[in-house]
Amino acid sequence: MLKKVDSSQLKVGMYIHDLSCDWMTHPFVRNRFLLTSEDEIRKILNAGIHDVVIDNSKGIDVQDAPSLAEAQEATEREIAEIAAKTPVVTRVSLGDEMRRAVQIRHQASTLVRTVMQDARLGRAIELDQVEPVVQNITESILRNPGALVGLLRIKNKDDYTFLHSVSVCTLLVAFCRSRNIAADVTHQAGLGGLLHDTGKALVPDAILNKPGPLTDEEFAVIKRHPLDGYEILKKSPEVGPIPLDITLHHHERRDGSGYPGKQANEQISELAQMAAIVDVYDAITADRCYHKGMSAAAALRKIYEWSKFHFNPQYAQEFMRCVGIYPVGTMVLLESGRLGVVIEPHETNLLAPKVNVFFNTRKNLYIKPETVDLSRGLGFGGGDKIVGHESPAKWNVDPMRFLTLA
Repeated sequence: MLKKVDSSQLKVGMYIHDLSCDWMTHPFVRNRFLLTSEDEIRKILNAGIHDVVIDNSKGIDVQDAPSLAEAQEATEREIAEIAAKTPVVTRVSLGDEMRRAVQIRHQASTLVRTVMQDARLGRAIELDQVEPVVQNITESILRNPGALVGLLRIKNKDDYTFLHSVSVCTLLVAFCRSRNIAADVTHQAGLGGLLHDTGKALVPDAILNKPGPLTDEEFAVIKRHPLDGYEILKKSPEVGPIPLDITLHHHERRDGSGYPGKQANEQISELAQMAAIVDVYDAITADRCYHKGMSAAAALRKIYEWSKFHFNPQYAQEFMRCVGIYPVGTMVLLESGRLGVVIEPHETNLLAPKVNVFFNTRKNLYIKPETVDLSRGLGFGGGDKIVGHESPAKWNVDPMRFLTLA
C-alpha cells in the first residue's frame, strides 16, 4: 500500500515511492528507491522535503500513516472549499481571444529568444522592446485569461526555455490582476516574469537540456541562474527593483530551503513569493526530455500540498482560484463517461466550468464535439458533472484540438 508520511518518520529500510516535490528540488537520481542509509534521509530533510509517499509492500511500514488515497481525499475536500470563492470574470469568448493569443505567443517567445542571445553576448537588455510585449500579454489577460494561458500549455523541448518565460509572465500578470494589485505594479511583475530566467543564458545547453538527472556539480551550475540573471539585468539601469527582485528570488522558499539566499517567510517579497508559485506550476506541467509533465489540475493540487511549507498558503489558494480548480485546457472525465477539455471557468462555481466534450470513454471513440455548461441542468446545455481530471496519454487523445469549436 502507498502511504503519505512525514519526512521525520523516515527510517532506513523504507521504500520511497514519490519524493513529493518538484523535480528541481531533490538531489536524487531516481524518484523511487529503497532508503539504505541515514545519509539519504539527511539529504531528503536538507532538500526541504517535508513529506513523502512510501510503499510498504517494498519496505518498512509506518502503522498510523494515512494511505495515499486518504491523503488525496482530504486534499480534494479542502480544494472544494477553496472552489467556493469567486474567480476572475472573463470579458470575451475563448475563441475570439485565441486568434490574438496565437500572435502574442509568437511575438513574446521570439523576444525572449533575442533577450537570451543578447545576454550570452554580454549585451544589456533593451527594455523598450520588452515593455510592449508585456502590455500585449496584460491586455490579452484582461480580455480572456484562458486563451493565452491555455495556449502556453503547448511547449516542445526546443522552445521550452523561451515559452516558460512567456508562461510565467502571463500567469503572474493574471495572478496580480486576480488579487487586484495596482496596474503599474502588475506591469513590473510581468516584466519580472518575462525576464526571470535570463540567467539561464549563461548555463551551457548540455546542462540545460540534459536528457537525464543532473549531477551535483551540474545542479550547482543551474542554481546560479537567479544571481546571474540579476547581474545581467542590473546592467540596464531602466530595469526596476521589482523585476530584479523576482529574478533573484523566484527560487526562494518560505521554509528557507530555496536559493540563492535561503531567505524564509516574510524575508521574501510578496511578488517573489507569487512568482515562485507560478514558476513551479508551469515547470511541473511541461514535458521535458527528462521529466513528464503532470496535468494542470494535478499540479495545482501539488502546489496546494507544498504550500504548507514552501509557499504562502494564502497565495497558493488565491492562485488556484485565479486559474481555476480545473484550469482552461484541462482534460476532465464527466459522470456520463465523456471526456472534455475545460474552456471557461464558471463565475461563481469553479467545479462547474464550461467544457468542450469530444470523446466517449465507454465506447472508446470520438464523438461530435459540443460545449457543455456544467452549471446548467439537463436539457439546458448541462446535466453532467466532473468526476476527475484525466491524462491525455492514458486515452491517447489530444484535448488541445478541441479547446475551441470551429
